[in-house]
Amino acid sequence: MIEALDTALREQVSKPADLAALAQQPLVIVGHTASGKSNLAMGVARLIDGAEIVNLDAMQVYRGMDIGTATPSAVEMDEVPHHLVNLVDPTDDFTVAEMQHLAQQAIAGICARGGVPILAGGTGLYVRAVIDRLDIPGQYPQVRAELEAESDTAALHRRLAAVDPVAAGRMEPSNRRRVLRALEVTVGSNRRFSSYGPGLTHYPSTPFVQVGLQLERSELDQRIAARFRQQLDDGFVNEVMRLSELKLSRTASQALGYKELLAHLAGETTLEDAVELALQRIRRFARRQQRWFRRDPRICWLDTAGSAEKVLDIWQQAVWQRSVKSPNAVR
Repeated sequence: MIEALDTALREQVSKPADLAALAQQPLVIVGHTASGKSNLAMGVARLIDGAEIVNLDAMQVYRGMDIGTATPSAVEMDEVPHHLVNLVDPTDDFTVAEMQHLAQQAIAGICARGGVPILAGGTGLYVRAVIDRLDIPGQYPQVRAELEAESDTAALHRRLAAVDPVAAGRMEPSNRRRVLRALEVTVGSNRRFSSYGPGLTHYPSTPFVQVGLQLERSELDQRIAARFRQQLDDGFVNEVMRLSELKLSRTASQALGYKELLAHLAGETTLEDAVELALQRIRRFARRQQRWFRRDPRICWLDTAGSAEKVLDIWQQAVWQRSVKSPNAVR
């Protein structure tokens, strides 16, 4: 009797046609650059009628930066609707708060149409902002500019410790980026940076089902190099040349590969050296992504041999298990 009931419950969510259950607990595919997460998201989307992809990538939001950011092709976006791609010009700033709002709108719209959201991305903060509904602090450019005039990062950290000792205690005094951001928010909002939610070290329960892709370091490095060479063959330098005529935003100008190729086009380095510097920076970035996602205990990890069918099975079983634990969670 128990086995029959168990089988029946599994069958309720084991069919891709049970879209309502999947839509209530959307899939998130995460991983470092060159891991294949975008292709995997496309593969899963092809298995589900009404699936739409929400990109959580800090650079794919910029128009005209398609090659270097591996933006989905027009063919792919015609086949499966994509959101948060080619949203703003590379001369514009784009904040985490803006991304969070637009992603939440996109997810709600997909569900309202009876579709199923699939989130894919490698920008860890973007992922956490959406799945955990982080309380995102605002931007205060004038305050930021005044703080950046101070070259002594240790002095900035001491100032932060005086106004927000909790935030100061959570970061290294030498981490200039984090210290500046915490001070910017504390001074600009007149509210302690540490008061914005429990922080990124807290991993609460979430309706999202997360699957992560992982690679061995040697394979990762090979993939990064192969992809960069292909991007060069596809016209990456010409793409950057067009962008060099614009006043790029601070974020866009720091994009992986773009910064180094911009330096080459400005005559500051050879193409060979620019490529090597870009590859070094991309490898370091990928390792940071790995460490970021590895800290999240809610992610189910797969190696790169993981198929779309395997991911769909993990997703369905997670929905089933949650429905058994909390029968009212999935209707």
